[in-house]
Amino acid sequence: MDGNGRWARSRGASVAYGHREGVEAVQRCVRAAIKQGVQFLTLYAFSSENWKRSEEEIGNLTALLRFYLRHKLSELHEQNVKLQIIGEPERFGKTLNKELQEAQDKTANNKVLTLTLALSYGGRAELVKATKLLIEEVVKGQLSLDDINEQHLSNCLQTASIPDPDILVRTSGEHRLSNFLLWQSAYSELLFLDVLWPDFQENHFSEIIDHYGRRNRRFGGRPR
Repeated sequence: MDGNGRWARSRGASVAYGHREGVEAVQRCVRAAIKQGVQFLTLYAFSSENWKRSEEEIGNLTALLRFYLRHKLSELHEQNVKLQIIGEPERFGKTLNKELQEAQDKTANNKVLTLTLALSYGGRAELVKATKLLIEEVVKGQLSLDDINEQHLSNCLQTASIPDPDILVRTSGEHRLSNFLLWQSAYSELLFLDVLWPDFQENHFSEIIDHYGRRNRRFGGRPR
């Protein structure tokens, strides 16, 4: 989800206002996913690199995340949405991390949609952690070096409980992955939209689904 700041500046507003409008876009995206029958939706809300931003903007984003949990979680719960977090949410402090865990616990049994929020997440850091877990298993004698395969590594990722993404979408016209789901997106269809995130509407989600439906996913095989 990209373009909150540019959207706000183009209107002479604060970046914080852009982020607030971005939250509304999240709600629209979730509703659209449910209508389309999508079962898994992962949103890159805050990257590990975003900590380089100003203290003011990080503070605004943190406050917005807290607002989302306190005022939007009930709507997610009513929609039968399961919330889960990947990344390093503990970096946001004990209080917010506790609220995030409580939100996950509250929605744990919901079935319609699994909404994964990537918070303080970085794909490379995730791969490093997964590698360390594998090494630890080998050292403890729980796993043979020769037995390590792709599935073993996938099982050590924070996304082990959900499928790899069928399609990965980036808004705002940027054409890069920016350290998001690097392992998991190896065979994802990629789509780059020239739409700033606060302008994202349900019809854009429908366009994504239509676009995906026209793709011929071969996974290295011959065209059908």
